[in-house]
Amino acid sequence: MKIQQNYTNDINLKIKRRRWVNVGAIYLILLIFSILFMGTFLFGAISSLKDNPSSWPPTLKTEQLSPKNWIGAYTLAQQGGGGGFFGALKSGHEVSFQITYKYPMGARIVPPQVIVPKRFKGSGRAALELDREFVTDFVKIKPVEEISRTTVKNSTQVSYKIAIINSSQKDFNELPLDLLVPYKVDFLSATLSPNRIERLGMVQSWNNLVSGVIPYIFHNHFRVFNENYSRTTGKRLFATWIYNSFFITIIKVLTTLMFASMAGYALARLKFFGRNYLFVLILFSMMIPGQVTFISNYLVLRDGIFGLTKLFGGGSLLNTFTGLIISGLVGASAVFIMKQFFEGLPREMEESARIDGASTYQIFSKIMLPLAKPALGALTILTFQGVWNEFFWPLVIITSPMDKFTLTIGLLSFKETYASGAFDWGPILAGAIISALPIIILFIVFQRYFVEGASFSGIKG
Repeated sequence: MKIQQNYTNDINLKIKRRRWVNVGAIYLILLIFSILFMGTFLFGAISSLKDNPSSWPPTLKTEQLSPKNWIGAYTLAQQGGGGGFFGALKSGHEVSFQITYKYPMGARIVPPQVIVPKRFKGSGRAALELDREFVTDFVKIKPVEEISRTTVKNSTQVSYKIAIINSSQKDFNELPLDLLVPYKVDFLSATLSPNRIERLGMVQSWNNLVSGVIPYIFHNHFRVFNENYSRTTGKRLFATWIYNSFFITIIKVLTTLMFASMAGYALARLKFFGRNYLFVLILFSMMIPGQVTFISNYLVLRDGIFGLTKLFGGGSLLNTFTGLIISGLVGASAVFIMKQFFEGLPREMEESARIDGASTYQIFSKIMLPLAKPALGALTILTFQGVWNEFFWPLVIITSPMDKFTLTIGLLSFKETYASGAFDWGPILAGAIISALPIIILFIVFQRYFVEGASFSGIKG
């Protein structure tokens, strides 16, 4: 009897171990898939912080995520008279920092040459500001002060203090800096790590010593907002593109939820002549690729919906938000999702409401629609994602001016602004990451409804 009990315990233990091994294997597979799907996004997000995202070999290490540099950026920004998180160089303030070099044994110790360059704001449209004032014309560079000198093995390490004072009555948002040292003199450390080391290590460059912590970390993200603006209206284009995308997306989401829920409920619950034929027609429209109806839709908008807009004093709907919105008020797939969900709800609730004297509209608005939150949540995510990322149709409809562009079309213009010739990939990556954030935030907020809606939409009662 005891032997039988021990044997049973061994079997149960093996079953538990095998169960835990299976669970561990499943979690490992899910982890690998999450790394494969999210790894590229995370790598792009980190690379968007780098000064040179195309540096080789690719690495996740970046100076912008170093706590040491955060402290340095905060300290220098405060010295400039601004806040530690958002800095500036104000009148009468002095900015000083330390830097250490390694000189070869026997080499002549020469302090670095300090230059405040005339530097334009990147390679975007802001680089055309030829009439702007440069900080180099108003600041004074103090003589370089040697702080310490130590001998280590076959080299000499020398630390310097570099100070720059704004002796003018003007305030500036940036303080670029270049340091020149002789050949074979190696840079070791500084209060704030340089953005670039060029010319075989002889030049160390800083984009802005007094930027503050936030602009230092998100340098490329600030560039896409500040370097792209309209020459005609003066508006910042990137912020305008985001507003246009939100405006169009929110309107299309609201119209889709309204029309799809009403049409889905009518097809699922109401009895009228031709209901099944209408549903078949909706299914058939889902099978037709968008490329087939592209030309016809374009001609309809060009002629103002068969000329009806001319009756109200309008004209063509091309190059207007109205045409872009009308062409996508609701989709057949949205109606299908809502119909399937409503069919999965029990009819007893409607019958009880009718006995109590509720009308069809009251049943729909007060009973069925609140129960449809999972499907509406899933539909919100799918519609928002589809409209927000829509590219080809807005590219054809909206042509000019650039103030009317959506974010996806605006990002296309970055190819000419930053990529062609300049190979400045930082702002392009930053713009792509910013465009993905609303989708991620929306999915995090509505993920519970998305999972419930995806599971319920295929159930039929």
